[in-house]
Amino acid sequence: MSDISLQAHFSAMARNSAWSNHRLLTACEQLSPAEFAQERTSFFPSIQLTLNHNLIVDHIYMADMIGVGRANIGLEGDVPFPAASDLKKAQEEFDKSLIDFCDGLSAADLARVISITWRTGDTSREPISLVLSHLFVHQIHHRGQAHAMLAGTNVPPPQLDEFFLNYDEPRRTGEPYT
Repeated sequence: MSDISLQAHFSAMARNSAWSNHRLLTACEQLSPAEFAQERTSFFPSIQLTLNHNLIVDHIYMADMIGVGRANIGLEGDVPFPAASDLKKAQEEFDKSLIDFCDGLSAADLARVISITWRTGDTSREPISLVLSHLFVHQIHHRGQAHAMLAGTNVPPPQLDEFFLNYDEPRRTGEPYT
């Protein structure tokens, strides 16, 4: 195993996230609008709500990290993108910005401490390295839930874990973000 910097790791995680989002939302585009929004058993009660939540939270953490304020993320309500195709486009735009953000990080940026005010009113001070770690775990957590809900439809859920290993590379040939 080769040693990589924390910045390189986060850049790779951003690309993995973009690739996973692309694969999952491409599958979701095969659902009818009713199937995408259909109530299902999970933490959030639909694929639509789960994946919109992921994008909203992505924007919230990015706003915290770059210091623009959560009020300026420009997303309204719990489902700003009711259609899978519109959500996919918005997620791709965010994913490109996250890749650029991670690619531009320095060691000092990763250590920089930011303040986050939570819905409870509590405030915590967190280094960007931990905020990014949390952002990626949050995405994986909810993508897994959407993936499981997709398994209950006629659309086969895509493989989302063949990204990092050399063995995986031929399986991703020609796909975006690889």
